[in-house]
Amino acid sequence: MQHAVGAPLPPPHGPGQGPGPRGAGWAQGASHHPGPHPNPPVPPVPPAPAPAAPPPHQVPPHQVPPHQGPPHQGPPPHIPPPVPQVSVPSVAPPPAEAAGVTGHVQLPPGGPVPLPHPSPDQTVPDISQTAVAVLLIGPAGAGKTTVARHWADRRRVPTAHISLDDVREWVRSGFANPQSGWNENSEAQYRLARRTCGFAARNFLANGISCILDDAVFPDRPVVGLGGWKRHVGPGLLPVVVLPGLEIVLERNAERSGTRRLSDDEVARIHGRMAGWYGSGLPIIDNSTHDVETTARMLDEVVARSIASPPTW
Repeated sequence: MQHAVGAPLPPPHGPGQGPGPRGAGWAQGASHHPGPHPNPPVPPVPPAPAPAAPPPHQVPPHQVPPHQGPPHQGPPPHIPPPVPQVSVPSVAPPPAEAAGVTGHVQLPPGGPVPLPHPSPDQTVPDISQTAVAVLLIGPAGAGKTTVARHWADRRRVPTAHISLDDVREWVRSGFANPQSGWNENSEAQYRLARRTCGFAARNFLANGISCILDDAVFPDRPVVGLGGWKRHVGPGLLPVVVLPGLEIVLERNAERSGTRRLSDDEVARIHGRMAGWYGSGLPIIDNSTHDVETTARMLDEVVARSIASPPTW
């Protein structure tokens, strides 16, 4: 280490505490500086008796700091070996979060949707401000997805639209294309998509968000179709059938593309099976001559009546 000219040098090591030539040359080296010093040199500290030779595991003498107190009288004290200092990084305690927390939103447990209870002071409840779960049923080309999306958009309370066809198409590789017909693979993917939709509906309702689902549920398969939806969502699910005429369904299906477009024979077969909903007790909307807005208003009326007098299904 180099020192500027005229600056006081550090005090020398005592005998036995540093190299001999460096300590012996301190007094001589100080007298070779030309000119007077700005500060008088610091007199050396009286040497202390040399300590006994340290054991092999003790710190070497040149690393022990010089003794600054008065000379020690008697035998040198025993100096314990230094304890190595291990720096432990400080870790901030994890934030206290309760179980079941997702992000910063506390999610209530999603249970089956209960039966809706109308307000005692209203004969017809205000459907625009009531949290409900609606299942819109209809054949391919009935417009149920378009009506469900529009109905969810125009409500005054938060409302989600859950389309079973959209959830089915989450499967990219190995997707069971409905154009290939109904088989074991199609059945398995349909059941999986329905369970996923039911789970989403229960969690939306548990957080105060209404939902409307749409699916082509067949009346001749009550356990797999409507019974499956009731099992996955809950008894409070309100099913509504949208069933226009066959000509309208064929015309709308022709405007589709991709996996959503079916053959005319398949559309006619599905439409014929949907006719079994007549006489089932479920509300049916024939939107053959109605636009989307009119059909959505009719859906409001049907859901309001279903809340006031829930259907038995």
